[in-house]
Amino acid sequence: MKEIKEIRKGGEQMSAEVAHIPVALTRCLDLLTPAIANSSKPYLIDATLGLAGHAKVFLEKFSNLHLIGIDRDPSALAVAKEQLLAFAERTTLLHLTYDQINQALAAAGINEVDAILFDLGVSSMQLDLSQRGFSYSKDAPLDMRMDQSAPLTAKVILDTYSHGQLAKIIQNYGEEKFASKIAENIIKARSLGELNTTKDLAEIVKGSIPAPARRTGGNPAKRTFQALRIEVNQELTILEQAIPAALAALKVGGRLVVMSYQSLEDRIVKNIFNQVVKSKTPRGLPVELPDSAANYRLLISSSEAANEAEQISNPRSQSMRLRVIERVAA
Repeated sequence: MKEIKEIRKGGEQMSAEVAHIPVALTRCLDLLTPAIANSSKPYLIDATLGLAGHAKVFLEKFSNLHLIGIDRDPSALAVAKEQLLAFAERTTLLHLTYDQINQALAAAGINEVDAILFDLGVSSMQLDLSQRGFSYSKDAPLDMRMDQSAPLTAKVILDTYSHGQLAKIIQNYGEEKFASKIAENIIKARSLGELNTTKDLAEIVKGSIPAPARRTGGNPAKRTFQALRIEVNQELTILEQAIPAALAALKVGGRLVVMSYQSLEDRIVKNIFNQVVKSKTPRGLPVELPDSAANYRLLISSSEAANEAEQISNPRSQSMRLRVIERVAA
């Protein structure tokens, strides 16, 4: 099993037996199988490997499949490595962000792949480990880093960003209409030394939102926590680079599946997909100009939600939106 960087568990107690239910697993298999089955030596990039729930099933189903697994979280990679020990000769695990697909291809010694899978957002493991600071329902340090070696934490942001900077990220990344008031109260709390844990932040957010607005939309801290997590990990910036890189890495006949869990992610994926499936022939011309046809086609016209049964059995799937695209020409 190849690795770009040494994978360590650090101080966290992790196990390959961590409970994990892959979202839309059957649907991902259905959508990616035609691309994999048509190749004599297929390659799949799991760009958000996590605990390897999806990857393991693909490796079990296709005995000739080689997996390139990418994750920015060394702790997740350590668990995935245990999960995939039986397939070590057919796996390449890499500590990378998912916009670094070209580096992943180079590490595997190839130029293109048959299938790519993105399962975006924070993982179940990261949410369940309270010390990571992703959950607003648990008291923990204000961390929120997907990669624990990265320097920027939520605490740094909350302690150093101006009111304007805080309000901007909470509004833009959290789609929070009370962003300015939340930012104002964050500034007040930090000046008094009263902003040290996720519980402190959740209480500040709750106190910043009028009571009628708190009664709908779930936990009032959800949007602010999402905004901080996105800023800490630069998720949207990386995604904007990752999707074009993934499209370029596909063979003709190759397929890309992306699962998003909030509207900002899905909007980026939708816009990029819609752009690349358009013909370059100017509108109004009666015929397709040479070399102007689109190189990609959508396999489903819009986004697709998890089915009702899965939403009941796996609550994480309730907000999932899946999109899939196929390369049809070089």
